[in-house]
Amino acid sequence: MLDIKITRTAAPKAKPTDETKLGFGKKFSDHMFVMDYTEGEGWHDARIVPYGPFELDPATVVFHYAQEIFEGMKAYRTADDTVQLFRPDCNAKRFQDSADRLCIPKIPVEDYIQAVEALVDVDRDWVPHTDGASLYIRPFIFANDVGLGVHASKHYIFCIICAPSGAYYAEGINPVRIYVEDEYIRAAPGLTGFTKCGGNYAASIKAGELAEEQGYAQVLWLDGVEKKYVEEVGSMNIMFKIDGKVYTAATVGTVLPGVTRRSCIELLKDWGYEVVEGKIAIADIMAAAREGKLEEVFGTGTAAVVSPVKELVWKGEHAFIGDGKIGPVTQKLYDTMTGMQWGKIPDTKGWIVPVEKKY
Repeated sequence: MLDIKITRTAAPKAKPTDETKLGFGKKFSDHMFVMDYTEGEGWHDARIVPYGPFELDPATVVFHYAQEIFEGMKAYRTADDTVQLFRPDCNAKRFQDSADRLCIPKIPVEDYIQAVEALVDVDRDWVPHTDGASLYIRPFIFANDVGLGVHASKHYIFCIICAPSGAYYAEGINPVRIYVEDEYIRAAPGLTGFTKCGGNYAASIKAGELAEEQGYAQVLWLDGVEKKYVEEVGSMNIMFKIDGKVYTAATVGTVLPGVTRRSCIELLKDWGYEVVEGKIAIADIMAAAREGKLEEVFGTGTAAVVSPVKELVWKGEHAFIGDGKIGPVTQKLYDTMTGMQWGKIPDTKGWIVPVEKKY
């Protein structure tokens, strides 16, 4: 149990007046959670303080060797004014897996959840009231030793910040166009593809920029060895409904084990769909499209929840899905996930965690 010291801001920020134009990750709440790690002492000095910059030496190792990890979560406000989280234990455990791979000391699951709940409670007035908007939560750890040399740091900072946010994509729930990348790769076996570390995302920017220049919303990544099997799409996992079955890449080291992905798979199985987790060749997906068997394609992730895809392009060939409209399974997943998250339908899975008023 963390002993969290709270220092409230003396200068609260103006909250957004139009919650329909929040964007994603543009404006931040009044406070942040911070905790330090010192080798030999462990994690210590848990505190909530006014949101503000860190003062870091130019030789701080995170700038040079990228030893850092992060998570992504949301807090939702229901019609009865309850503020709640969605499966925070899953994010806490994935945070530990990322930490282990990056040689960062782990945060106990219960401490992670306590820290998130405390910050959301202190800044609960920042949780949007508008349907579809939420408070995006970004926990992260970075190495803050000073000095050059490639080795695990002996000091770290764990921080959580929050941003009231609307839809991740400007297109909202409308289907998007996806470019299949077959030159650049996102991950390879033995590397950090299954973690949430900044280096994974930095390496993806080049291909993303090129795709956007051609009018595509995101990049669909292929495997890093043979460049033939689909893995992730942009910042999300991806699923394909082909001839009644749902296919998605297995999370075996190169694919991020998404919490939304995991939840969608559980729901799909509850509804009687067969879900196949394994290797799916892009050539087979394009063939299914030609044969009229590619029924739905959708990304899954915390930020966008479920994002339908209306077009894939690979090596000049275009696959058009569902007449450009959101498919029935995609819509049902979106409605069910967001319905639970915003308290519109009962939580039959035990995934929702209300944030109690303590501070």
